[in-house]
Amino acid sequence: MDDFLLRAALAGTGLILATAPLGCFVVWRRMAYFGDATGHAAVLGVAVAVTLSLPVIAGVLATTAAFGVLLFGLTRQGTSADTVLGVLSHSLLAIGLVGVALAPGPRIDLEGLLFGDILAVRSLDVWLIWIGGAAVAAIVAARWNALLTATLGDDLARAGGINPPRDTALLTGLLALTVALALKMVGALLISALLIIPAAAARPFARSPEAMVALAAALGLASVLGGLGLSFLIDSPAGPSIIVAAAALFAVARAVQPAR
Repeated sequence: MDDFLLRAALAGTGLILATAPLGCFVVWRRMAYFGDATGHAAVLGVAVAVTLSLPVIAGVLATTAAFGVLLFGLTRQGTSADTVLGVLSHSLLAIGLVGVALAPGPRIDLEGLLFGDILAVRSLDVWLIWIGGAAVAAIVAARWNALLTATLGDDLARAGGINPPRDTALLTGLLALTVALALKMVGALLISALLIIPAAAARPFARSPEAMVALAAALGLASVLGGLGLSFLIDSPAGPSIIVAAAALFAVARAVQPAR
């Protein structure tokens, strides 16, 4: 196997450590649009990082965290969450694209930014993705019961001594980190698909939350490896090919899912 394919496969495997559990919570909490908006905010983060000569991951984490705070503040003022997400998502994407175009220095590859270039990951990127993915998985595991209870309902969580806003903020932060890790692999426009599609495909077959996470991880890994194989065979972009493979698995899952 060529080195670049091996690095891509290893990077994708490390990312699944984060996307599998977080994707399940995104599906359970109906936060799909939030995942899209976070990916769009990451584009602005790249522009900020380039302008200020910061590491890209620092700019992405800062802007996605700021997006989460802004979203929380606006929804607390009474504006519906879907309206705020719609406004912020598209506004931040547009501002980010303008910022990237005007940023000083070498021209940034917009196609790679929006759709990713997993075949260009370096050995250092693989290490960072594995460390970040393992950290996300460890935090979710440590807070599993609290996060799951808060997902079932705020009243139930408070009765159990759990602070729902704190756990929502934790999920927001973990999503921001995952977006930063995945940006180079699948791009800002496709990040949420890697979160949502494997989890949605796993849901009809899982009999427990833990089983759904495990199955989502297996389907996510199959999507990464299948997408890389498809990209290698037909010379298609690797990031979109991974999502095509995930969509195909979702279609198969829907076709064979158990009758309710």
